[in-house]
Amino acid sequence: MATDLIKVEIIERQTVKPSSPTPHSSRTTQLSVLDQMVLSHVYFPTLLFYSGNNNITGSGGGATSTGMEAMRMKERDYCQHLIRSLAKTLTHFYPLAGRLSKGNDMIQCTDDGAEFVTARVKCSLSQIFEHPDPEMLTGLVPAIGQPDCDDDGVSTRLPLLAVQANLFEYGGIAIGLNFSHKVVDGITASAFISCWAKTALDSVGDDDQVPFMVPKFDAASYFPPLDFLNSSQPSSAELVGIIKQDKCITKRFVFDASKIATLQSNLASALAPHAPTRVLVVSALIWKCAMEASSKSSNIPPSSFLLTMDLRRWFEPPLPQNLAGNVVGILVVTATASLKGQEESNETIDLKDLVAKLSKGIAQQKETYPTKLPFDSNEALQRAREYEKLRGNVDMYHLCSGIWCRFPFYEADFGWGKPTWVSVPSIGCKDAFYLIDKRDGKGIEALLSLSEEIMEHFESNPELLKYASVNPRVM
Repeated sequence: MATDLIKVEIIERQTVKPSSPTPHSSRTTQLSVLDQMVLSHVYFPTLLFYSGNNNITGSGGGATSTGMEAMRMKERDYCQHLIRSLAKTLTHFYPLAGRLSKGNDMIQCTDDGAEFVTARVKCSLSQIFEHPDPEMLTGLVPAIGQPDCDDDGVSTRLPLLAVQANLFEYGGIAIGLNFSHKVVDGITASAFISCWAKTALDSVGDDDQVPFMVPKFDAASYFPPLDFLNSSQPSSAELVGIIKQDKCITKRFVFDASKIATLQSNLASALAPHAPTRVLVVSALIWKCAMEASSKSSNIPPSSFLLTMDLRRWFEPPLPQNLAGNVVGILVVTATASLKGQEESNETIDLKDLVAKLSKGIAQQKETYPTKLPFDSNEALQRAREYEKLRGNVDMYHLCSGIWCRFPFYEADFGWGKPTWVSVPSIGCKDAFYLIDKRDGKGIEALLSLSEEIMEHFESNPELLKYASVNPRVM
């Protein structure tokens, strides 16, 4: 199914504000230094698909006028159900209804609201599932408008959360979300989706009942912000330019549980006596194949691999699990190819060696990363600068990852059953990938964004194709 065959009609745009006003004592939320180091224009999308057999009817081509009106009424009911529960959820996630202030230091929590878009998709959900092209899915996520920027390049007045309810012909709905990365990390976004779904499912109960752990937006008290306005420090736009938004293409690769088990078994000796995790072996395989694909000659360039760790779990003592915002640390591992024999043309990358190097590198980084209070914000900034300097080495290949495995996306029941499929549309960021669980919780889907030239070599790698399928239909 070609991208241009999906037609998305925007029916309505509206602003959803918290159902209860944010108290004056919470009208400003201080950004932490980890929030400050994220570029303000970076948003990350998520899509949850619900099949038509989950009591969601749609408008089929053969419906009578009476039947069509009944379907339209049901669609309106679904959207109103989402809007009401979203308004309630925003009372607890109130910064997502706010706007960034000038100066890259806080969120004005003045209940400006989240954007809610209702759209009708001119195709069936089964057509999407037959050819789930990530590039094609971008129209199902609400677009964020052009920012108004202050003198430091910080985007202001843009919504920090936008939602799009996509209604399909013959039934089914997809909920597309676009979160400002300046405000939340993957764990906070996942918590928001879970809380919204629980609120929707529990909407018949007591309005004052809170069916989830209320988030704490006080990360700045753990990770003190830096004063970029009154110091020689660079502005946020110069801090962590990790996202490389060059021309690229995003493709989907699916690793079934049985293939991952085989891969783990084949690589078990690399970490003996410990078994390598499924995320580790899949990440290592993707990194290896991307390094090989990036080679413009017989020589494989050295490479860096960036991943993040959840500081909530790694701090001593652990931080509150409901601590919201960007509570992640950056880890970077480097690797080089080795010579196979005496000829340079025989450079190779051994996957077992790469798994061992990646595992050891992660462990070493975790040992040296500051994980005790008081947190040294200047050290965190220095680490970010060192990574930026590393990325400036044009003789190296740099790959970034986002790991969303074990997030409870597939438990998000808004009242019409659990998702049939959860995915990420085209990333739009070169040399980056996301890993997300399959519905069975054991397999993994990888959304990888590369230049067209590198992607052509990557997707034809025989070692990759032993374990992954290229964009198979959604079962």
